[in-house]
Amino acid sequence: MIGYITIGTKDMEQAKTFWSGLLEPIGASVIMDMGRLAMIGTGMDSPMLAVCVPHNEEDPSPGNGNMVALRAGSREKVDELHARAMELGASDEGAPGERMPTFYGGYFRDPDGNKAVFFHMG
Repeated sequence: MIGYITIGTKDMEQAKTFWSGLLEPIGASVIMDMGRLAMIGTGMDSPMLAVCVPHNEEDPSPGNGNMVALRAGSREKVDELHARAMELGASDEGAPGERMPTFYGGYFRDPDGNKAVFFHMG
């Protein structure tokens, strides 16, 4: 159902480096780069994450309650990817752990303040 999710950035090179570096262990890379917008994913036929400079060229503003949720595949991968996010400059919004039965997640904010979680169900 979801084709792609777009998050704003004020620094495209930093955003591409952060997100492609973070998602590389799960097979993602920049698959389309149009200058002010880049698509990161495993293929055009799978859901993607886009980073972009806002069209109106004003500062991006992460929303309160907005969050990107990314499947990690296992609890161990959640731990690994959350740690990788920290190494790449993210800020911690909730260390990996079980939030409720069968839901394990690790929350962070990218350098632009966009909130995301790597999670595993089961």
